[in-house]
Amino acid sequence: MTVTKMSWRPQYRSSKFRNVYGKAANREHCFDGIPITKNVHDNHFCAVNARFLAIVTESAGGGSFLVIPLEQVRIWEIPDGGLKRNMTEALLELHGHSRRVGLVEWHPTTNNILFSAGYDYKVLIWNLDIGEPVKMIDCHTDVILCMSFNTDGSLLTTTCKDKKLRVIEPRSGRVLQEANCKNHRVNRVVFLGNMKRLLTTGVSRWNTRQIALWDQEDLSMPMIEEEIDGLSGLLFPFYDADTHMLYLAGKGDGNIRYYEISTEKPYLSYLMEFRSPAPQKGLGVMPKHGLDVSACEVFRFYKLVTLKGLIEPISMIVPRRSDSYQEDIYPMTPGTEPALTPDEWLGGINRDPVLMSLKEGYKKSSKVVFKAPIREKKSVVVNGIDLLENVPPRTENELLRMFFRQQDEIRRLKEELAQKDIRLRQLQLELKNLRNNPKNC
Repeated sequence: MTVTKMSWRPQYRSSKFRNVYGKAANREHCFDGIPITKNVHDNHFCAVNARFLAIVTESAGGGSFLVIPLEQVRIWEIPDGGLKRNMTEALLELHGHSRRVGLVEWHPTTNNILFSAGYDYKVLIWNLDIGEPVKMIDCHTDVILCMSFNTDGSLLTTTCKDKKLRVIEPRSGRVLQEANCKNHRVNRVVFLGNMKRLLTTGVSRWNTRQIALWDQEDLSMPMIEEEIDGLSGLLFPFYDADTHMLYLAGKGDGNIRYYEISTEKPYLSYLMEFRSPAPQKGLGVMPKHGLDVSACEVFRFYKLVTLKGLIEPISMIVPRRSDSYQEDIYPMTPGTEPALTPDEWLGGINRDPVLMSLKEGYKKSSKVVFKAPIREKKSVVVNGIDLLENVPPRTENELLRMFFRQQDEIRRLKEELAQKDIRLRQLQLELKNLRNNPKNC
């Protein structure tokens, strides 16, 4: 297989994502005053779902983090209404690694299966239904840098500090393919949906940042390599299987490049670049069911800006004039319902994700509930008020924030009440028409 060296010059072609642009959120929609961690580990330090945003924070020892409901700011057990007290005890502690853990990843289609990679060079597979490790992958000879799953979770790919790229069958721990990357030192890897392709980011022999495209069934040589620039920050790849778009964001950069992936040459087509003067420490990604489909939003980042203690949402938007639902950019997408139980997956069954439509917006809540051990909750009651559930403001700024949150809640309730009044009138009118219709007599 010959390696195609791509030119740095952008190659333009017809695409409905040709004019996708990035839009940073207004200041009132950002989260500020957050002591984002100064840890030098190459990770995103945040995670996002449709309701909550979690950020690793600066602390003396241990691992503290904030959980922020995307409507209001509170701190963390993550029940339905958000956290109302500081939590000091985890619901479940997992003990198995002999050294600290650097990576954790959920299985993409199975309920309560978690993968963890530690500095002991091992990957443990946990069944959270029993709180125990059920498998161990022990094929790495150095620190594991990144893990990624294919669509149905039947394959796991890893990058390692030993300069090797591996494709692994996770249940058996068997290495199916292995690449010794001497010219392209890999840092991050991502499966490209169902294309049977891998994309890696790394560094070339001339210490320039580089990306490479691989055939997952033949890692003897990359299909293409492309040099990005001469900066030193790690490149994080993000792939959207619904739009076949690849986003590249460098640690310490302010910009985000995006490309379109295809199965035919040239495979990788440059689209555009979002630019910002503020450097990013890490990026979280909103799942598809949390996007604003009415605004034609196809991707959303949560950018961590350490210098400002700021978390800034960045929306990637396809410009469209029509207000109707754009089915061509919103295909059926993986939802929140798991396709398999832990026992089914461990028994050798593979199944694609359960898909959902975004046409009606995301309203359905997941039926899957993780049952944690029941523990007695402490309370401090004064004059009939639980001070741990209702922490009083300590400063004028906290008082103002609480006031504005209450105003937002009142405004939301008024809007909801007005909508219900309108619906009630509509139903009354329909009932009246039915009574007056002689055909119904």
